[in-house]
Amino acid sequence: MSEAAENVEYRVAHLHDRFAAEELGELGVRAEIRAGAIVLSGTVPSAQCRESVLRVAREELSGLTVHSDLVVAETTRPDHAEEL
Repeated sequence: MSEAAENVEYRVAHLHDRFAAEELGELGVRAEIRAGAIVLSGTVPSAQCRESVLRVAREELSGLTVHSDLVVAETTRPDHAEEL
């Protein structure tokens, strides 16, 4: 493995550590290396939380391409009864 690839893996591992250390730790966000880019995936409770995850990822992985596959969970109450 090249030194550059090891550096990217180290940075991704550090990102996981930072997620665990902050309030973002319970989210289950994953960061994976795919085709030279970092892909963030998982479900977050709010758009604000998604922005926090992306901000931390951009700080830790500056200079790398970061793609977001983060899904915001819909937590609003339904406006009508479900028909069965």
